[in-house]
Amino acid sequence: MARSIYITSAEGNTGKSTIALGVLDTLLHSIERVGVFRPIARSKHKPDYVLELLLNHLQARKPVGDHPVAQPALSYDECVGVTYDDVHADPDAALARIVARYKAVEAQCDAVVVIGSDFTDVGSPTELAYNARIAANLGVPVLLVLAGRVAFGQGEGLNQSDQLGQSEPRSSDDIRQLTDVALTELASEHVSLLGVVVNRADPANLNGLIAAVREGVDNTPDPSDAHAAVVPVWAIPEDAFLVAPSMKTILEATHGTLVQGDPELLSREALSVVVAAMSMVNVLPRLTEGSVVVIPSDRPEVLLAALMANSSATFPSLAGVVLVGGFALPESIEQLMKGLAPSVPIIRTDLASYEAALRITHTRGRLAADSQRKHDTALALFEQHVDGAALLDRLKVSRADVVTPLMFEYTLLERARQNRMRIVLPEGDDDRVLRAAATLLARDVADLIILGEEFEVRSRAIGLGLDIAKASVVSPFDDVLRMRFAEEYARLRAHKGVTIDQARDVVTDVSYFGTMMVQLGLADGMVSGASHTTAHTIRPSFEIIKTRPGVSVVSSVFLMALADRVLVYGDCAVNPDPTAAQLADIAISASETAIEFGIEPRIAMLSYSTGGSGSGADVEKVREATALVRERRPDLAVEGPIQYDAAADAAVAAAKMPDSAVAGKANVFIFPDLNTGNNTYKAVQRSAGAVAIGPVLQGLRKPINDLSRGALVQDIVNTVAITAIQAASLAAVEAAV
Repeated sequence: MARSIYITSAEGNTGKSTIALGVLDTLLHSIERVGVFRPIARSKHKPDYVLELLLNHLQARKPVGDHPVAQPALSYDECVGVTYDDVHADPDAALARIVARYKAVEAQCDAVVVIGSDFTDVGSPTELAYNARIAANLGVPVLLVLAGRVAFGQGEGLNQSDQLGQSEPRSSDDIRQLTDVALTELASEHVSLLGVVVNRADPANLNGLIAAVREGVDNTPDPSDAHAAVVPVWAIPEDAFLVAPSMKTILEATHGTLVQGDPELLSREALSVVVAAMSMVNVLPRLTEGSVVVIPSDRPEVLLAALMANSSATFPSLAGVVLVGGFALPESIEQLMKGLAPSVPIIRTDLASYEAALRITHTRGRLAADSQRKHDTALALFEQHVDGAALLDRLKVSRADVVTPLMFEYTLLERARQNRMRIVLPEGDDDRVLRAAATLLARDVADLIILGEEFEVRSRAIGLGLDIAKASVVSPFDDVLRMRFAEEYARLRAHKGVTIDQARDVVTDVSYFGTMMVQLGLADGMVSGASHTTAHTIRPSFEIIKTRPGVSVVSSVFLMALADRVLVYGDCAVNPDPTAAQLADIAISASETAIEFGIEPRIAMLSYSTGGSGSGADVEKVREATALVRERRPDLAVEGPIQYDAAADAAVAAAKMPDSAVAGKANVFIFPDLNTGNNTYKAVQRSAGAVAIGPVLQGLRKPINDLSRGALVQDIVNTVAITAIQAASLAAVEAAV
């Protein structure tokens, strides 16, 4: 039976989806097969955005290819029980269908996150009781979510500038009363209480709210748990961005049309609304950071002023503009706007000013699958304020023996977070890099230095709705650093005849500039290659960083995350045809990389022949390299020459090398040449459904890592985490010397 959790609330607008996302992410770190289930969906006609969010997170890093994987491939329809209409028509029949559909999901999973209904059309006590009844019939404990804030009344008058997502905090007394009501409902249905989360809480009163709930829990007997006092209580503070609507949501709420601007920027959150029904000079002082400006379409001078202000470094950055009234802009204004090519979204609607502003102010922000900043913020808040280990302990969950790609990725972030290293990202003009930076900063994985012109980098990030405020942005044309780097580069390359004037030009290249930052200790590592070639990224490291003592060659490995384990493949990106000595170096470096990432190395030196069954120059090279590894590192388990099937498959190994300690269970695979290595890792990635993390460069004195030019945001996040771990390991070695 799956170890599942039912997340429900006592009312609407609690931010339950934030909690569900955090719980799902926590389970994915420790459990192999995790599913999601929504007992009651809002409608048959519109997709449930909460369920879509969770399924997107569940499948975001699902391996490609058709090879079967352990993670269940649950469809949207499989994860839905019934609709509100079904419950209204026949509650008992709806409950029976919910149980049957849940059991079908449970049969495929080791744990299921069940998300209760949203209080959209029935009274709170009735709906909570029905959710409790569902949880009892599913046999699933409840994680109760209480709202730390209550929304202001709808239909209130508008000011010239209104904050969006406004609400007022609940007091400790209020939350205590709500706790008593909710726990009484749960107890009446004999539901087991797993824990309580006060969400969207007043940051200044987190401890007071926890104490109030704690008192309520301790005074409410739990019929299914004799140790109710151990029920954990947490509080998560309110965050303005989680309740702010995106420009895309505002576009939909106003039935508008995007007439100008970058569609990518529709994902940005609008923090306030400014009604610009006044002259230009009076509008400008009222503009605020992240505001959406409502402008009558017969006031083109105000529109142009807003666009100019948005482009100016002396005014706040706008989330968007909504043109109201339905009037056509004069042709000359249209032509002028076309030439300006503003990136800020400009939406046109036929609604009048008041109606449009009212709809905007009453538009709720949603934690949707397409909002990266909200996704990152939600996970970061959950990690910081909810004890994941205690939650898993309540579910009696222990870490699985297998290692899925999601588990491995989480381990990378967790280890990088333990030693906050400084990583430089030279490609500040790439949106993927900015998105990855926002995720890394939100999750406190590393301190980041982004190369580029500060105004341009930060403006683009703001426009994309990303928070990179904690990153340093450095121009590669900074006069002081440029001169310092040029002097050092000229010194290092003096034997090649490089002059100081030549060096000044070279170091403004972002790859050289970033590498010099690492060389001089201004950064601990560098990650690049999203928009540059491998050669462009790593050539400066060969010239400047150079190899560690005792290492003759820089090489690479890919960390191949299969459905249930992680393998190390090398060399797949750097050395076309290594000698026997270089091959031995690659194997030893790969073993050290494996150890860095928690893998006990068992090295297979691959060839087209196993043991002494074959001959030829290629086989002899591998045989000689194997002997060198054994001579230099007798502590390592190594076998070679060996074919891939004998190295990986226990049955083949039993026939070909029955006495080998490596055959059949190798996890570090060393390929004889780049052609074999590169093709094999791509074949396994595409055909066996593996997640390929890398290339991870090894052998350098300081970590420099390359990205594929087709890298996804998550690939960049993983590579930065890997680089930070490498940097921390090298720093520990240096400190021990």
